[in-house]
Amino acid sequence: MALDLKQKLNSGQNIYGTCILSTSPIWSKVVKGTGLDFVFLDTEHVPLDRTELTFLCQVYSAHGMSPIVRIPSPDPYAACMAKDAGAVGVLAPYIENIGQVQQMVSATKYRPLKGERLENILTGKEELSPVLKSYLDNFNQDSLCLINIESTIAVQRLDALLSVPGLDGIVIGPHDLSINMGLPEQYDHHDFEKTVKEIIHKARAKGLAAGIHFPAHPEYQIKWVKEGANIVLHSSDMRLFSQKLSEDLSNIKKAVGDSHNLSTGSDLAI
Repeated sequence: MALDLKQKLNSGQNIYGTCILSTSPIWSKVVKGTGLDFVFLDTEHVPLDRTELTFLCQVYSAHGMSPIVRIPSPDPYAACMAKDAGAVGVLAPYIENIGQVQQMVSATKYRPLKGERLENILTGKEELSPVLKSYLDNFNQDSLCLINIESTIAVQRLDALLSVPGLDGIVIGPHDLSINMGLPEQYDHHDFEKTVKEIIHKARAKGLAAGIHFPAHPEYQIKWVKEGANIVLHSSDMRLFSQKLSEDLSNIKKAVGDSHNLSTGSDLAI
């Protein structure tokens, strides 16, 4: 699965995904025919345990949709657990320094090597033997290392963060970023749009993938794809179900003369 994602990204294609919150095995059959390249499984904000995560990774992989897992924090051990579960890509939240990116690269591109030996290799004190390098490259050839850009500090340090070898791409967290900028959910604000453009343009100029996760509003996704984003992470199963059910019930109630209120969807910020 991962190779398909990498091939698409490396050839300039877009990849499409949504956040999956349901752990129902039947739900995967519904999602299968929607044209997704990947599913986004979030263990930062969603209460998924290790067994549930493994189950979801295996089920969606079997249906041809690559799992990208956001871990709770930039912890290399959490990243390795996500990979063990079957994650194709690992997304680390709220990255703000080079060391965090290096830790994520180490967990996703040098796995299963760990400890002081790995630290020596990352710092240049030791070189990999040709045999070990070949093994690790083959073992991790399909692995995607992604980081969330969600703060003004990360934006200020963006050039350095994007320069860490082994990083595959970034995903902007618009909710957290807008709050960090003092512009909570003001996604049309000039300063917010300017910052998002800067992030996307710098990532793409480095040859890295770039995306942004909006809970709703497809027009935002279209806008940023036209600006260069090639990871399209749109909404979530819960939000889309809520929107469609609210719309349908509103239409039915309106037609038969009952009172109706159209919901704007879930308030869960992911």
